[in-house]
Amino acid sequence: MITAIVRYRLPATIGREACRAHFAKIAAGFGEAPGLIRKQFIWSERGVAGGVYQWETLEDARRFYQGPWLDGILARYGSYPDIEYFTTFAVTDNPGGNVTLLPDDDQAQPERGEIR
Repeated sequence: MITAIVRYRLPATIGREACRAHFAKIAAGFGEAPGLIRKQFIWSERGVAGGVYQWETLEDARRFYQGPWLDGILARYGSYPDIEYFTTFAVTDNPGGNVTLLPDDDQAQPERGEIR
């Protein structure tokens, strides 16, 4: 499993409520993304927004962050996002503290310090 953290700077014209409304509008569309397990839509008071994504494979993540998705980010926010990939070793689900240890797949490892 791969976790990707995507961040981009919001234009001054897009505040908390506008960002929240946009995320609410587009959230359901991510259900069709091949290999996507989960996405958390994030926003910061510092004017940064983005998402924390869990992917089945690194290839799924890289494929998604091309084409229409990237075009939409560039059109809406006017800059390239920072994308950082992480290998996910374990997941704890709450309530209950259920822990899932994930298999080690050396072929799907991001390169050291890889950031887009």
